[in-house]
Amino acid sequence: MTVTPKTLFLPGATGSAAFWKPVAAHIGMEGVFLAWPGLGNEPAHPGVSGISGLVAIVREQMAEPVNIVAQSMGGFVAIKVALAFPDKVRRLVLAVTSGGVPVTDLGGSSWQSNYRKNFPHAAQWITEPSEDLSGQMQSIKAPTLLLWGDRDPISPVAVGERLQTILPSAQLHVIPNADHDLAQTHPILVGALIKHHLAGTS
Repeated sequence: MTVTPKTLFLPGATGSAAFWKPVAAHIGMEGVFLAWPGLGNEPAHPGVSGISGLVAIVREQMAEPVNIVAQSMGGFVAIKVALAFPDKVRRLVLAVTSGGVPVTDLGGSSWQSNYRKNFPHAAQWITEPSEDLSGQMQSIKAPTLLLWGDRDPISPVAVGERLQTILPSAQLHVIPNADHDLAQTHPILVGALIKHHLAGTS
């Protein structure tokens, strides 16, 4: 009997486990919807004080190889996980993420001040500069779907294009008239693209 791989859904800096549920509902997909302690309006946890703590949360769900679907900052966590545990990541979906490349160099706008206004109690470390992982990502062999919106000021299409050139098995899909919240505004299309990608056998 074929066992369906577990799919982990990672939110962005808002931290909410509910983020990906509308997309999953449209395609009838079950999975594990993770939350990020201390981010957005999520309660803090003493064991989570940085990205490494989020990586540890994901790792706890990886007894067997998994698929990972990640939004924005969650994509950075997904890349860190794929680098640390390459044999445990079957397929990746990265939506409007930095993924570990310098977004501002590629035209991305700053999001930190608005984030602080919306989530004043969020952990301070979330708005610190991210590590540049560009030199390490060539080792990630997991087939990767990159989902971008052509109107995203935070992570413009140039970021997805850069990731496509770095990741060995990446495919970029740009959604017209979509912004950084494309999973909310285009859940049916996003869901269909994710379902097709995760169904792959390679």
